[in-house]
Order: sequence, then C-alpha cells, then structure tokens
Amino acid sequence: MTAAEGQKTIAFVVTEDWFFASHFLPMARAAVAAGHRVAVVTRVRDHRGAIEAAGAQVVALEAERSSLNPMSAGYAAGQLAALLKALRADLVHCVALRGILVGGAAAALAGIPRRVYALTGLGLLGARQDRAARLARGALRHLIRGPLETRATRYLVENPDDAALLGLDPAGSRVTLVGGAGVDPRAFAPTPLPPLPPLRVALVARMLWSKGVDTAVEAVRLARAGGAPVELALYGAPDPSNRRAIPEATLRGWAGDGVAWHGPTADAAGAYAAAQVGCLPSRGGEGLPRTLLEAASCGRAIVTTDVPGCRTLVRDGIEGRLVPPDDPAALAAALARLAADPARVAAMGEAARRRILEGGFTEEAVASAVARLHAAMLA
Repeated sequence: MTAAEGQKTIAFVVTEDWFFASHFLPMARAAVAAGHRVAVVTRVRDHRGAIEAAGAQVVALEAERSSLNPMSAGYAAGQLAALLKALRADLVHCVALRGILVGGAAAALAGIPRRVYALTGLGLLGARQDRAARLARGALRHLIRGPLETRATRYLVENPDDAALLGLDPAGSRVTLVGGAGVDPRAFAPTPLPPLPPLRVALVARMLWSKGVDTAVEAVRLARAGGAPVELALYGAPDPSNRRAIPEATLRGWAGDGVAWHGPTADAAGAYAAAQVGCLPSRGGEGLPRTLLEAASCGRAIVTTDVPGCRTLVRDGIEGRLVPPDDPAALAAALARLAADPARVAAMGEAARRRILEGGFTEEAVASAVARLHAAMLA
C-alpha cells in the first residue's frame, strides 16, 4: 500500500488481532473513509481478513500481551519502531495498557510525536487494591505522563476515573471521553422479555476471576436459598493467555442449582434475548465493558458493580443496580428484588436502551469522536 500525495498514515498498535476486530473496526473504517492510510500492527492469529476488509493494512508483530516485563517490552518496542518508520506513520494510535507502553516507546524511538493513548482499563492492576498495585499504578502514571508523553500526545479514555488516575482532567482539551468501543444498536436490538418467573440472568464475558464470575455464582445460590426464583447463564471461555482465567473444570463444577455454563458464544444478542437481566460483577480494572453496552442495547436491565467503567454506563436505580464489588450477599439481594418486580425490570431495560442511543454509546458516536480527534491532530 502506497501513500498518495498528502495522505496521512495512522498506525494502530494493539496486542491481539481479535481484540481489534471485535472492538475497533469502526474506528479503522472511519479513518479510511476520511482518506487516511491505515495500518494495524498486531499479533496476527485469525482476524487478518476482518481487519483488511475494513480497508486497513495488517502488519504482524509478535508480542505477548500478558507480560509487562521491561526486557520483552523493550525488545518489542525496538521491533515496532522499525515497523513504524517503514510505514512512515504520521500518528500512532496505541490501544490498551501494553499497547501504550510498547507503542509509546516505539513512537519515541521512531521520532513520531503525534500519539493517541487509548486506555481501555487497567485490568488486574486496576482491580487490585493492595500496596504493590497502588505503587505499580503510580509508576505507570509517571511513565506514561513522563518519558512517553509529548506535547502532541492525546488521551482517549472510556471512563473519567482512568483519566483522573493519569492526573488528567477528564474534561480537558487533551482528553477525549468515549462510550467504550461503542455498540451497534441494530445488531443488538431489543426483543420481548421472557416471562417472569424465573429471573434469568446472563453473564457474557471472558471467564476470568477479575470479572467476578464466582461472585455471580455464589449470589445466585444465595438468592435461590432465600426463595428467589433466579437462574444464571454463563457464556464465555477461559482466556488461556490471561493468568486470571477460571479453569474449565471449575466452570463445569459450578453447573447445577440454577447455574449453567454454555461455553463461548458468537451470539451475545441471543444470550441476552433469553434473559431479562445482564450481569457483570467485575472486581474493577474495566474501561467500559463491551458486554454491558450489548446488554443495555438489547434493552436488558443491568446489575453490575460500583467500579470505574461499569458505573459510567449504569446509574443505580435507572438502568439497573450497582452493588459493591466482591459482595455476593449484596448482589443476591439486588437480584431477589428484581425477581419480585417484573415492571421494574422492564422499565430499567427500556432506560438502558435509551442510554445507549442518547448517551454517546453507539459505535457510530465513538467512531465519529475518534475521527474528529485524528483530524484535529493531523491538521
């Protein structure tokens, strides 16, 4: 692919091709539609075709996303810098924490000052509250806002807490706050609610301890023990490259007593159609969970935790209920109350759908915001 006269090149840096294909294709399409040359530098597995179909060039970079080891990150940054120079990138758009660290260092080595740092949550570092995690978050802040920052660096965040963690004003000129990766409201459209009882709860996510899957299982068992007609359907697979993956044997062992694990699904909309409530009892570290956007777009009430990202979308008592993280009893009580109030469940689902359409949480709204940011930076 050769750049036309005056055409600018945007290089997206993301660790996994599946992550870009599932969340960020609308941004790539918008950049292509704006006349830019677009390259996606990533570890290539099964999603090259989907990314290329959006009009982007795919450039392979092998790097393990689970490791923040300075030696491996430094080696990857050196490789990436050479690729960015070869692409003649005008702007480097780094996605997620490792993408920011490796991509920011590579952009510095390649002498590219225009950088977008898109923080999609802090993962385990955000979920943990021990002293080591607090120190690590402080170190990351000083690194990102220090040697990896230029006057031309801009920040894309999915919740105001992450901006504040970096010492940034969420409403400031250097920060663009977006509704996560957005959701397509046509693909995730409301369907009639199944009749109550029972209250059917869908949890659609990677099967990780940090997602609070075990909290949901325990909460449903507590609610049922108290007489509430509640059932939980788990959809998702363990992520083998994530240290917080729940073993498959544990997931199978949870089956029974109102809990069913269905494995991975390519039909999240169908999973929510079979439920009245979407649930994600995350322990934290989220940007803005895609699964909550999908549940809300499907017109489902949401029960989630009062942590950054989740509370950005869900307002307690309006689109659903917020409960403390790691608190099965509080989650059980919230589910039991909803099981006894079908009208409330329906009203919250309608409010959740409105929130998506009117609050800037659609793919189109997010892609437009990012396109305006790119245009301003490349002007």
